[in-house]
Amino acid sequence: MKCAAGSALVLVLSTLAACGGKGGPEVSVPPDSTVGLAAFPPMANDNPPGASAAARATATALGRGVNFGNMLEAPSEGAWGLRVEPEYIDAAAAAGFKSVRLPVRWSNHASPGRPFDVDPVFMARLESIVDSLLGKGLYVVLNMHHYHLLDGDPADAGDTAVDSTLVAERFLVMWKQIAEQFKGKSDHLVFELYNEPHGRQSPAAWNDLAARALAVVRKSNPQRVVMIGPTNWNSADALGSLRMPNDSNLIGTIHNYSPFSFTHQGATWVSPVLPVGVSCCDAGQQAELTAPLAKARTWSDATRYPIYLGEFGAFEMGDMASRVRFTRLMRDGAESRGFSWGYWELASGFGVYDPAAHAFRSPLRDALLGN
Repeated sequence: MKCAAGSALVLVLSTLAACGGKGGPEVSVPPDSTVGLAAFPPMANDNPPGASAAARATATALGRGVNFGNMLEAPSEGAWGLRVEPEYIDAAAAAGFKSVRLPVRWSNHASPGRPFDVDPVFMARLESIVDSLLGKGLYVVLNMHHYHLLDGDPADAGDTAVDSTLVAERFLVMWKQIAEQFKGKSDHLVFELYNEPHGRQSPAAWNDLAARALAVVRKSNPQRVVMIGPTNWNSADALGSLRMPNDSNLIGTIHNYSPFSFTHQGATWVSPVLPVGVSCCDAGQQAELTAPLAKARTWSDATRYPIYLGEFGAFEMGDMASRVRFTRLMRDGAESRGFSWGYWELASGFGVYDPAAHAFRSPLRDALLGN
C-alpha cells in the first residue's frame, strides 16, 4: 500500500521521504518562487467575518463521512490497488454515510507547462464520480491531494516534473479549471483547497496561496462552500497561524491521528517503522486523542467557522478491539464538539470496508455509524 493515511499528519522526521518516494523526478522549489502569481491576486484576509448560515448548514450536513482513499490520490487511479467502483459508492450510501471525501492528485493529470491543462479524460472521470455520489444523495468534498512539489517534497515515481518557478501558478490554474468544470453542481459539493500543507507551505506562504486560490474559485463559484485547513499537515496545533480569507462561505478542517504510535504502528511509509503491538486507549492516549479536538473547538469558537475533521483512522496492524475503541472515541469526541467528520478510509489499510469480501468490517462500521 502507498502512503495509506493520505500523508496523515506524518510527524516523524523522515516519513515524507518514504511517503513521497524516491524514484520520481525531484525539482527544487525555492521558497520565494512567485513567477506568475501576479495574475492571481489574493483575497483580503484581514477581517474574516465568520461562517454564513449556509456554511454552517453544510458543515452539519456533511455529518458522518468516509474518505475514498488510495484511489484517486495515487499517481494514477488503480496504481495503489483501488479504483472508484460503483460497488464502493453504493456501499457508502447504503451503510448510512452522509458524505464522501475525494482525495485527488490533480497534479499528475495536468500539463507541466503553461497553460497547465488538466487532462479532459481525467476531468470527465472525476465528474462522473462526483455525479454518481451526488446522485446517491451524498455530500462530496473534492480536494487537491499529494501535489508534492507544492510543499517542496520529492515527487513520487511516475509523477510529472514541473519547473520550480511554475509550481504555485500551476496550482492556481488547476483550481481555475476544477472550479469552472464543477460550477454547475449542487451545493452538496464542497471544495477543499489543499490536503495537509506543510514544508514549503509555511503559515505565511499558505495563507497567501490559499487567499489566491479562493479568489480563483470565487470567480466561477461565488457561493460554494470551501474548506481550508492549517499547515503542519492540517494539525490543530497550527490553527492559530491560519488566516481565513474575508469570506463567510468557509469551513475549517483538521486531521487527527493521535496517538500516532498507535494509529500508524507497522506502517511501512513511516520511517523508522513504528513498533507493532500497541493497544489503545488508556487515559494518556485518550488525552492525546482529544487534545487536538479541544484546540479545534477553541479555534472554531473564536473565529466563528465550523470544523470538519477530514481524516482520522487506525492502520490495520493494530488489534481490532483497540481500533474500534479508538474509532468510537474519535467519533464521540468530534461529535460532542459539533464537528462533522470523514473516516480514513473506505477500503485500504485503514479500511472500514473489505473489498475482497465485498462487505463492511462490522466492528469498525458500528463504531462509526452504530448507536
